[in-house]
Amino acid sequence: MAALLLRHLGRHCLRAHVNSQLCLRNWSLPMTMSVGHRGTGIALSGGVYLFGLSALLLPGNFESYLMFVKSLCLGPAVIHTAKFVLAFPLMYHAWNGIRHLMWDLGKGLAIPQVQQSGVAVLVLAVLCSVGLAAM
Repeated sequence: MAALLLRHLGRHCLRAHVNSQLCLRNWSLPMTMSVGHRGTGIALSGGVYLFGLSALLLPGNFESYLMFVKSLCLGPAVIHTAKFVLAFPLMYHAWNGIRHLMWDLGKGLAIPQVQQSGVAVLVLAVLCSVGLAAM
């Protein structure tokens, strides 16, 4: 979502006279992944807070809400898609965090290695999310 907003800002900058630092024409993979890493971190922490608040404030317990979802008779495609959507931010943030820890050790900082590790993080995140959604 943030990437789309910034891309819209970039298009607006091309038409208007705005500071050139805000106008980015071509987004690199590491830059996009950095925005995604921050976004998934915000989404994960917000999800944990909302889940905790809902456990405190909503009536009933977790089992009653789980039974409600089961009573909706959603198809397996919808359920697996929802599970993938829930698992992907966690997997992306975890694998990208490992990538950042490797950078902190001083490994993989050359531009070709940054590109390769970015693609590897995306592939691993999708595969792990599909695996978790299949459980």
